[in-house]
Amino acid sequence: MKTSKSLTFALVIGAIAFWFTPVVFADAAAALEARKSDAAGVRVVVTPKLPDSNAAVWEFEVVMDTHSKPLDTDFAQAAVLTDDTGRSFVPLAWQGDPPGGHHRKGILRFPLPAGKPKAVELKIKGIGGVAERVFGWELD
Repeated sequence: MKTSKSLTFALVIGAIAFWFTPVVFADAAAALEARKSDAAGVRVVVTPKLPDSNAAVWEFEVVMDTHSKPLDTDFAQAAVLTDDTGRSFVPLAWQGDPPGGHHRKGILRFPLPAGKPKAVELKIKGIGGVAERVFGWELD
């Protein structure tokens, strides 16, 4: 009887731990390649970084280059990450070059989605006068 209760307890604890364990996208490494957008004289390259098992955030490296207009986008206001179930996530932070200039680089940090989404899209509004740039990744 004690063994049965111990086994049940272990299974419940294991299920809870599995449910609340941060998502790791290690099996999606190939799918998380850089995505590019060239429009209105501005090149934007976005590269997701694979979150590790202890991560609470998901980081996306953003690199922008132009020779024709200033890069003054406020990423905290202009970016949103959505998953295949329709959940949306706003950035926790932008860590990188301040607005202005012709070359900017930094990291957009988002909360790590619970569960494992099958796909995500990063949408950024207003870079170089383009209404919205969309960068997508399949995670399966």
